[in-house]
Amino acid sequence: MKLIFLGPPGAGKGTLAALVSEVYRIPHISTGEIFRAAIREKTPLGLKVQSIIDSGQLVSDDITIALVKERLEKDDANEGFILDGFPRTIAQAEALAEIINIDSAVNFDIADDEVVSRLSGRRVCKDCGKNYNIAYIKPKKEGVCDKCGGELFTREDDKIDAITKRLEVYRAQTAPLIEYYRNKGLLKDIDARPSSDTIFENFKNIFPL
Repeated sequence: MKLIFLGPPGAGKGTLAALVSEVYRIPHISTGEIFRAAIREKTPLGLKVQSIIDSGQLVSDDITIALVKERLEKDDANEGFILDGFPRTIAQAEALAEIINIDSAVNFDIADDEVVSRLSGRRVCKDCGKNYNIAYIKPKKEGVCDKCGGELFTREDDKIDAITKRLEVYRAQTAPLIEYYRNKGLLKDIDARPSSDTIFENFKNIFPL
């Protein structure tokens, strides 16, 4: 099962991808995590990616495609995968089609105001990276990670100005992918507003085990 997850930032793609990866036993391939690893290691590519993300723009197609192609060539992706965060543009989708054929693109349908509410409330542990949300998934002690006791913080790209910019970029560059895959008969829509458990049940109805 070779899947692409589409939807704006904050739609819950990563949460569902983690559940699907565990139950369906296919890797969750997040380009965001690939980028963040390069940034943490302060490689030349990582520094370039950091600069691009800080400006609210998208990483170039050449860099992204090279990273994804390398990842898809690993053995654990032979039986299927979930691509989360790629492709982001029509050009990337066409480049992906040259590399591999996908089975479906899952569109996470959610309004912009819900995205802003979700992302502006997100808090991340500085030490272990665990995610919380002050409205939905609160830590037991405010500002402190339940898992490791690390300090929670708001990422720069989760501040309202950055969220607004990210949504503008998504609507302009990535949303056209919905029609691209719909026209190919590969698109599956899923309501991203309910709880993650409900969304997962809906997913299993579309993609039976």
